[in-house]
Amino acid sequence: MEGQWWVFVGTMESGIIGGMEVIPHSRRYMVSVQINKMHVCGGMLIKKDYVLTTAHCANDSECSGEVKLEVVLGAHNIRQREPQQQRIAVEECIKNPCYKSKPPNDIMLLKLKSEAKLTNSVQVIDLPVENENLPANMICSIAGWGRKEQNRTSKVLREVNLTIQDNSECKKHWKDVFDTDSMICTTDGRGAFCKGDSGSPLICGKKPQGLAAYAHTDHCSHPKHPEVYMKVSYFLPWIKEIIHKRELTQSK
Repeated sequence: MEGQWWVFVGTMESGIIGGMEVIPHSRRYMVSVQINKMHVCGGMLIKKDYVLTTAHCANDSECSGEVKLEVVLGAHNIRQREPQQQRIAVEECIKNPCYKSKPPNDIMLLKLKSEAKLTNSVQVIDLPVENENLPANMICSIAGWGRKEQNRTSKVLREVNLTIQDNSECKKHWKDVFDTDSMICTTDGRGAFCKGDSGSPLICGKKPQGLAAYAHTDHCSHPKHPEVYMKVSYFLPWIKEIIHKRELTQSK
């Protein structure tokens, strides 16, 4: 493929294109990943001390403690200090070992320094079944903080419905950038996730099936280039292995 006509959508201005504001604190698993108190990515709470997001959301220096890497839980308006919010520092970034700064294997666990307190605004979300396949045309949804339109930002969490695209169509449009085993894609010309929403979970039914990863560099809702997600169910063995090993280490 000549040139790079895809772009990660994490460490720039955030944005859900289209959609509407969510009911405050209704997506209790949602996480704002922040560097020096600035929102850079979305994520989800999968255990009281683990957040799942995409690997490109924090580079090696940001993970090494050179900056303040934190997560904010229980938020609706990330520009306010809501009483429901919990701000917890990240202890360790654990990137998939096959991630090489390009789309495949773009997934990361954030081990938190302390456990989240589960409340009416903060809850863990259950992961899907391993290698669960999604039917084309299934309606799913994604939420994030940020841009509603081209140059307008939103300080509150917004959501949009999107449609699962057939894998063959994803491959046809994205070619070698798309891996049919570890990725899924959605299409909807009126709505989209956009810059800053990497790591936000794509919810199908009640399960998180994807993590927002990349879109067309010039047009997040480009009709010929579906938006791409890491397929959460594909990475379940790795997620479980990492958490299990660390829990064993802590118990010794």
